[in-house]
Amino acid sequence: MYSHTQNENGTYNTRCLHCFMTVASSVETDQELGRLEARHICPERALAELMELKKASEPRTHETTAA
Repeated sequence: MYSHTQNENGTYNTRCLHCFMTVASSVETDQELGRLEARHICPERALAELMELKKASEPRTHETTAA
């Protein structure tokens, strides 16, 4: 997910909404924006996905409480 802002000269900046890193600035076309965004590797998103995979692979235990 990305945020685009337009500069006064008509070019665009794009920022990742996961890590808030500026992915590119002064980009002229939508095609170039898409290409640059596709190459972005977001460290926060990658870490979140790894944590979800780890959580999903852990054995589930059922805790019981004595009444």
